[in-house]
Formats: sequence, C-alpha cells, structure tokens
Amino acid sequence: MEHDNTNTPHPAEGTCSCEHPENDQQYTGLQVNAGIEQPPIVNPYLKRRRRPQLTVSDYVEGIRKGNTAVLGQAVTLVESLNPEHQMVAQEVIEKCLPFTGSSQRIGITGVPGAGKSTSIDVFGIHVLNRGGKLAVLAIDLSSERSKGSILGDKTRMEKLAVHPRAFIRPSPSAGSLGGVARKTRETIVLCEAAGYDNIFVETVGVGQSEIAVHSMVDFFLLIQLAGTGDELQGIKRGIMEMADGIVINKADGDNIERANLAASQFRNALHLFPLPPSGWSPEVTTYSGYYELNIEGVWDMIDRYFAHVRANGYFDERRRQQEKYWMQETINEQLKARFYSNAGVQRMLELKQQMVLDNRLSSFVAAHDVLNFYYENCMNN
Repeated sequence: MEHDNTNTPHPAEGTCSCEHPENDQQYTGLQVNAGIEQPPIVNPYLKRRRRPQLTVSDYVEGIRKGNTAVLGQAVTLVESLNPEHQMVAQEVIEKCLPFTGSSQRIGITGVPGAGKSTSIDVFGIHVLNRGGKLAVLAIDLSSERSKGSILGDKTRMEKLAVHPRAFIRPSPSAGSLGGVARKTRETIVLCEAAGYDNIFVETVGVGQSEIAVHSMVDFFLLIQLAGTGDELQGIKRGIMEMADGIVINKADGDNIERANLAASQFRNALHLFPLPPSGWSPEVTTYSGYYELNIEGVWDMIDRYFAHVRANGYFDERRRQQEKYWMQETINEQLKARFYSNAGVQRMLELKQQMVLDNRLSSFVAAHDVLNFYYENCMNN
C-alpha cells in the first residue's frame, strides 16, 4: 500500500495500537521484529540446596566438636536481630555455659594505624606454636552514612586466616558499640565451648569501644606508636587507666630510639596512676609486628600478669565483676528496647518532640512527661 509522504495524517482515534509504533502504517519504510525472548538469568536446571535447619542440640553438639561451620552459624544467630534467631541463640548459649570459663581473654586496642591486625597475626601464631586453639573476634567500625562495614581484618591476618586451629570472626559495630559488645561477649562463650583456650578481642580503637571490651577480657593490651606525635595524647587519654600492658609497635630500623623514648615516657606517666585493684603494675615494652621482633618479650609480660592475678585471686574476682556488669547491661538494654517499642510511648514522643521544637516545652519537662506516661500507662502491659 502506497503512502502519500506530502500529507502524513495522524492515526485516528480507535486505530489499533501496535506493539512498536514504528510498525504503524505511516512508517511503512520501517519494520521492527518482535525480537528474541531473552533466556532467564538463573539457570532453570539449577536446584538450590537449602542449608538444613539445625536444632539447639545440633548447634551445641557441633560447637563442642569444634566444627567451625556450625560455630560460625551460631555466631550469626547471636548477631541476628530476628527474635526467633535470638531465642535459639540464647538456648544454645545457656547449654554451652557449663563448658566455658577456661580461656585467656585478651583485649587488644590502639589508635587506627597502630598495627593491631598485623600484631594479632604475629601474636596469634606465637600463641598457637605453644599449643591450643585461638579465636580472634574483631569489631569493625561501621559507616555512619551507609551503615556498612568492610570487615577486612581477616585479610590482614594472612597466617592466622589459614591456620587450622584459628577462628577469626569480624563483626560490624553497626553504630551500637554496646550492642555489638554484648554479642561479642556471647560469642566468647560459644568459642570457649568449642575449645578455644585463647581469645583475642580487637577493638575499633575509637574510645567508647575500649570500655566495653575492657569489661569482657582478662588482660587489656594497648598498642601505641612512636614518632607520630601521639605520645602525649596517649598519656592524656583515660584508656591508660584500663591498660594492663602497653607496647610500642614498629620499634625497628631508625625508629628504635624513638620507640624506646616513647616507652620511657609511658613508664613515667604510669607512675602517676594509683595501683589498680589487681595489684599489677602495668608494664611497657617495645616490639615490631612487621619484623616480628621481641614478640616473646610481649608475651612474657602477659604470662607474668596471668600468673600474678591467678595467685592473688583477682582473676576470678574480675570474672565475677564482669558477669554482674553484663547482667546489669542486659537489663538496661531490655528496658530501653521495651520503652521505645511501646506504641503509646512512640505517639507521646512525637507529640512532646514537636512541642519542644516549637519552643512550647523544655526538653527536660518533655522527657519527664513521657516517662510519667510510661510509668502510669505502660508498666503493666
């Protein structure tokens, strides 16, 4: 059919719409085929094998046998926010408790770039060469914007990552250091039940995480650097009061003299602090994680500490204090969660917040009103 190109009429209403407008009669010079149906992205013949659902007994049995796959799944349950997963995790933890308490828990902290991961890799191999098993729990700082974490600590622990008697588990802080600290402590219980007699807990090194980790370990090691202008800043920080031992990393090559000077400055600073309840005077030494220098010296210090606190009974006393602390922290966390999840409280919060923003009510009076509402209306629900 010929088409008059001088006067191209528009398709009238009611004309059958084509799948491709180019196939309309006014475009007789064009013809578009329907094309070939694209194959599915996923292979239709591929059958996905679902991981079998484990029972509480399966988890406990696998953990007790040292099965790292089952241990990893149990830790995932502990970290999950799913209420059903949490119920299973708490049952597993409760059944594992009789098999715990026999490990040496060591917290390792330091400013970013101090060489924590590299040092843990070297320290861990040194510990494993003496026998036993090692679990490394690394808390990785999450982004405040994306809420994501790289979880790349394992890549910097090249030797431990392939060691058959080492278990490395990075965990995101997810913006809640208190929450991840509680989950890390529960992970410690699972690792001890799996037979790991040495446990390292690496902190994100940003302040508040050290306090949380200090409350779950037996020995707290502070890694510092020399020649970076951080000596006085490190002395001023309150973390000095928590450290059971201080080590100056990268004491090698031209940096040895600066490392020794920094160690001397830290020793002088420690004399200004009162003797801690353990009766142990924190020691300071130097080493090089990269070149593996004086690793034995660092570990001799840690061995002397454990011998000291076991002899005077402080080891058991510190464990009891930590159990009490985490019971109270769990109560606080549960109370806070119950408060903010209450529908009535949420409505009252929105109302009072708007009044505060409109300068009709002070923040303190608004908080008092919301709490009174909760006490009077929600306590028995």
